[in-house]
Amino acid sequence: MITEQTSIDLHCHSTASDGQLTPSQLVARAIEKGVNVLAITDHDTVAGLDEAHAFNASQPEPLTLIDGVEISTRWHAYDIHIVGLGVDRHRTVLLDFMENQRQLREERAREIGVRLEKAGIAGAYEGAKALAGDAAISRGHYARFMVEQGIVADMAKVFKKYLARGKTGYVPNNWGDMASAIELIHNAGGVAVLAHPSGYQLSGKWLKRLVNDFKAAGGTAMEVVLGQQSTDDLVQLAALANQRELFASVGSDFHFPGRWLELGRNLTRPKGLQWVWQSAQWKVSL
Repeated sequence: MITEQTSIDLHCHSTASDGQLTPSQLVARAIEKGVNVLAITDHDTVAGLDEAHAFNASQPEPLTLIDGVEISTRWHAYDIHIVGLGVDRHRTVLLDFMENQRQLREERAREIGVRLEKAGIAGAYEGAKALAGDAAISRGHYARFMVEQGIVADMAKVFKKYLARGKTGYVPNNWGDMASAIELIHNAGGVAVLAHPSGYQLSGKWLKRLVNDFKAAGGTAMEVVLGQQSTDDLVQLAALANQRELFASVGSDFHFPGRWLELGRNLTRPKGLQWVWQSAQWKVSL
């Protein structure tokens, strides 16, 4: 049963995508930090979930672990992410889609490497691939490589200087549309959630348009409580969720231990919202 004291984090990443902790380490850290309900939502893959469940089951006091995924989509040339919560990680339709996404990620990653090479950053693709290991290469891996090589001071500056829209290493996404991702999540038994709506740097008008299109495509919820946000952002997102009659979700978008972001931290849930686990589509027992 969910109470006000239940610590819930429904958005985080492991080494199966661009996180820096293995699935087992991620679960261990969540337990250490007092998280009661955790969803692992790696980018375009469910590859880390079996390990996470096996480790969690071995713990004296396991948490409630929810199968999730964060699907990359294209909306008006923007990278928009849709989180699927409570998906069946063994569903063939989901696994087939993930394999196709991996191929698209590889194509994009190689082109990023070519562009960075032309900009004088040699070996970026190989460096990012080494960091990715068995996971698909992401822009996050490129950012880590450039920080570790001393090319840029921190990951945020890498994106600002090289990997953001219009910069040297930016390659337009080649993802499918938002509606297709939502349909896939439904077919895999999950609930579709619009990830970090305020993180796309949209104007107020375009943010409302995105939320409207998401709901029209069959989306159920949007992330309202984020790991790092201002009070004004929380108020705006909460009002938007209520206005559009969408359920609210909560997630840190944790990728690695750091000073500012932590599993379960700053995820206090305000009153006056309907939460994603209260929706009719939610099938996970809590």
